[in-house]
Amino acid sequence: MSLPAAVLWDMDGTLVDTEPYWISAEHAIVEEHGGTWSEEFAHQLVGNDLMVSARFIREHSPITWEPERIIDELLVRVITQVQAHVPWRPGARELLDALRDAGVPSALVTMSWRSLADAVVSALPAGAFTVVVTGDEVEHGKPHPEPYHAAARMLGVEPMWCVAIEDSPTGVRSAVAAGVPTLAVPHVVPVPQMPGAVHLSGLEGLTPGRLGELAASVLEGRRLT
Repeated sequence: MSLPAAVLWDMDGTLVDTEPYWISAEHAIVEEHGGTWSEEFAHQLVGNDLMVSARFIREHSPITWEPERIIDELLVRVITQVQAHVPWRPGARELLDALRDAGVPSALVTMSWRSLADAVVSALPAGAFTVVVTGDEVEHGKPHPEPYHAAARMLGVEPMWCVAIEDSPTGVRSAVAAGVPTLAVPHVVPVPQMPGAVHLSGLEGLTPGRLGELAASVLEGRRLT
């Protein structure tokens, strides 16, 4: 594999550093209802399907809203912050540009909903992402493999010839379960070592060719096992 057939990007915590925005929104809505929110709870939600997170918030706080309303309230607050400032992760935009120049398509595979994904993508040059898969458009969210299978299918490529970039245990499990060689780039929460994934400290200086080399090393490791 000299170049991957496609690169499948997670969004929150991988492409953009929006996890602090989510955590701030969670604290705000819980505290407005007279409850308290812990960093431990917040970190448990990193990378999750939003419906799963909303149900967790309802179960662990005084909030009695339906999960859909909790999601709407969170999204409004996070989108407002993103519209004021998009916090790109170091090296992410440079890698996106390099992939486009090399003719390698990118897909956004996020458990955030379409409204937030559109706010982030609109801050990028047209065509930065060939397809976008969001949490409100799949039946099963991460860690289920469906989001990554959907992205590969929409691109018309085999998952094993792609590369996924993820920052959370939930996201890594999803990509690996879909058969995609995965780069784990931990950010807010640690990611355990697991077959099918290789760890990186960050995206700065990463090239399309290096992505292909890393993906090949993951595939060779699978064959050895």
